[in-house]
Amino acid sequence: VQLQASGGGLVQPGGSLRLSCSASGFPLEDYHVAWFRRAPGKEREGVSCLSGSDDSAYYADFVGGRFTISRDNAKNTVFLQMNSLKPEDTARYYCSALRAADADRTALQALDVMHEHSQWGQGTLVTVSS
Repeated sequence: VQLQASGGGLVQPGGSLRLSCSASGFPLEDYHVAWFRRAPGKEREGVSCLSGSDDSAYYADFVGGRFTISRDNAKNTVFLQMNSLKPEDTARYYCSALRAADADRTALQALDVMHEHSQWGQGTLVTVSS
């Protein structure tokens, strides 16, 4: 499972970014795909997960309706649209994938499994600052 997270950058508070998670060699549409983040000095935390079973989505409470996770199967990519960004959203963002057919899981359950067992790539850095 090879994933590439991209789209991070420097944005002012209140601004928007769209992160991309692109896959190589396997169809993301068959996978639960989750976004995580790790802020300096903090533990990695789950942000959102898109189910590979029914396209339902889980969002962490801190998202507060500001982020949207979506999938473009033609591009084999999952996006995280982040609006109304806050300085506390500053973190390195990572994506992970878990094959949906392996077990019957909700998006949150899949995120928890990935949180526990994923091998993390480089991620993409999001900095929210004026």
